[in-house]
Amino acid sequence: MYRFLLTRQWVFLTLLGVVLIPTMIKLGFWQLHRHESRVARNEEVSASLSAPTVPVTELTGKGRAPGDDDKFRSVTASGTYDEKHEVVVRHRTAADGDTIGYFVVTPLIQKDGSALLVNRGWIESDRDLTSFPKVPAAPEGKVKVTGRLMPDETTEASGIKDTKGLPDRQVMLINSKQQAKALGRPVYSGFVQLTKTSPKPHGRQPEALPEPDHDGIGPHMAYAVQWWLFTGAVPVGWVFLVRREVAERAADAAKAAKEAKDAPTEPPAGTDAAAGPEAESGAGAEAASPETAPPSKAAADSQAPADPETSGEASEEAGETAGRAAEPVSD
Repeated sequence: MYRFLLTRQWVFLTLLGVVLIPTMIKLGFWQLHRHESRVARNEEVSASLSAPTVPVTELTGKGRAPGDDDKFRSVTASGTYDEKHEVVVRHRTAADGDTIGYFVVTPLIQKDGSALLVNRGWIESDRDLTSFPKVPAAPEGKVKVTGRLMPDETTEASGIKDTKGLPDRQVMLINSKQQAKALGRPVYSGFVQLTKTSPKPHGRQPEALPEPDHDGIGPHMAYAVQWWLFTGAVPVGWVFLVRREVAERAADAAKAAKEAKDAPTEPPAGTDAAAGPEAESGAGAEAASPETAPPSKAAADSQAPADPETSGEASEEAGETAGRAAEPVSD
């Protein structure tokens, strides 16, 4: 009944199921780990945002990068902006996550002559991407800035390719080592995402960057459950297909048996089908018993009763013939 499982089609289907089951289990755990990572990140971001604000020098410095736990920590710094070495970062999105523009990064010169990179916010890009865009002027004089501390951006960490040969003062990544070469002075590792400036600047300023999301967990857990449901569906689907195949084959066999039973019997090979009734009649007559066969005409005449007159005449003629035969022959 189940020999069809050894056919090429069913062997392939079974092997496919055997491969899919562990693969989908692994994909489910992969999504689960992504969910766990997202939850852990949310907790870290929430802890950093809720931590007390500290001077930037406590968490980073010249040649000293901020730690992983210091990302998004609120820090303060004081100094004056150096608009001459201001750069814009290409292909960055606004708070809506869709509109493409620039980040404006301006060095804040410290009292000791070192610089701290400050991401002042986002501006919309114009049609001319080959020239430096119109950027709102930075506040003049000494200012105190408050913002979220961020590590240097790299291609490995961000996935953003560091394209070379860009127009003057345009970059792809915010990186203190690259800017240190252009500034010709020491630069603090990392940079600050501006959230507040004191005194409050006048006029139009770049759009402030929103607080990082630390509430959403994404669809990863739902994807994990989905993969595991698919894992259970594979053996269930295989059993369903096998049962259906068995039922279809049984129905076909029953139908073929019924058709064979209802089909008329065919005559032997070489026999004329049209002469069937006559052949059957002749065969029956030949097979009849000799006792029941009709007598022949000669036998019927011999068995018929003799006529008296005819018998007498025949006796007289026989007597005369016998007398003549008995007379002696004269010389």
